[in-house]
Amino acid sequence: MSKRIRFHLDENVDPAIALGLRRYGIDVTITSEAGLRGQTDEAQLEFIQQSQKPHA
Repeated sequence: MSKRIRFHLDENVDPAIALGLRRYGIDVTITSEAGLRGQTDEAQLEFIQQSQKPHA
């Protein structure tokens, strides 16, 4: 697992915040880019957990 700071922002957060964080090298995903718009919190959490797994 990476020691870098990572965030996943849901659709209620302005995408400009993600852009600002990315400028500082922070790994950020947002709901719309991940194709999760309108999905439940549980679906968001599942996405986060899957993205934390090391890639083979």
